[in-house]
Amino acid sequence: MSANRLAAIKDRGNVVCATGNDTPGFHSLNEAGLSVGFDVDLCRAVAAAVLDDADAVDYRFTDLAERGPALQSGEIDLMNLTTTWTSNRDINWGNFAPVMFYDGQGFMTYKDTGVESALELEGAAICVTSGTTTELNLADYFRQNALDFTPTVFEQSDVAFDAYLARQCDAFTTDRSGLASLLTQAPNPEDHIILPEIVSEEPLTPVVPHGDEVWFDIVKIVMAGLIYAEAYGIDSNNVDSMAAGDNVKAKRLLGSEGDFGQEALGMKKSFMQDVIEQVGNYGEIYERNLGAQGIGLPRKGRNDLWTNGGQIYAAPLR
Repeated sequence: MSANRLAAIKDRGNVVCATGNDTPGFHSLNEAGLSVGFDVDLCRAVAAAVLDDADAVDYRFTDLAERGPALQSGEIDLMNLTTTWTSNRDINWGNFAPVMFYDGQGFMTYKDTGVESALELEGAAICVTSGTTTELNLADYFRQNALDFTPTVFEQSDVAFDAYLARQCDAFTTDRSGLASLLTQAPNPEDHIILPEIVSEEPLTPVVPHGDEVWFDIVKIVMAGLIYAEAYGIDSNNVDSMAAGDNVKAKRLLGSEGDFGQEALGMKKSFMQDVIEQVGNYGEIYERNLGAQGIGLPRKGRNDLWTNGGQIYAAPLR
């Protein structure tokens, strides 16, 4: 599939979204067996935008090592799977939307090891997930610091973490947000320490297959709409009043006046009203999944809006 993905999605009646089910806060199954999480909500936002229904998503649980082939095959419409935007992936996998979460790789180990820095992991066996930037970053960090280590490699992050919990390795490495997420599942979280070093840059963002620039533009403006909705004070509880209010930028975003290219993309002008009412703005999505209502990751810093000194920002919608 390439040049008319939006029409195919409308004919099919759902958005095929590759995600996972093993990282609480980002993508997991709740007690009812439903997909939930930050990545999941970004899929839901796109479905609300193009189908008026945030639940019109066909989730395809995908191993991290299969992300590239899934995108290259064109069998999915969208991927939200804690995927780092890199130059090689941009060239070979697909088109990456605005960054929706800034992360960096870290390490976790047992407190009883006495280790307080990644530089003290000389000779350690380290659990890591295959087919990820994490695996390469691990090798680069230890080589750069002239440290020996033994990689213990698994195809899935939850399996790698279980191996760490079983003490098949001395430490576990992934993005620091993933460490915090997986730590919520540990039997005794207080037995572990997340070491202070951040050893990589991991901008996480949705990605779509190459070959359909209109579909790429749609996903980009949906992500931008989530960000600007928060910046303009629009949330899931005040969409109607903001659409009828006197904030010119808010009214343009919600389609009650002006235009930012919606109709040129084959979308109704008010599509962001459906998105915000059904899924919420960026801040609501963050808090529900990653913040105080989720796994407890503080937002202050890079993942705050640019207006608050952070780096969450997108091309203006005008």
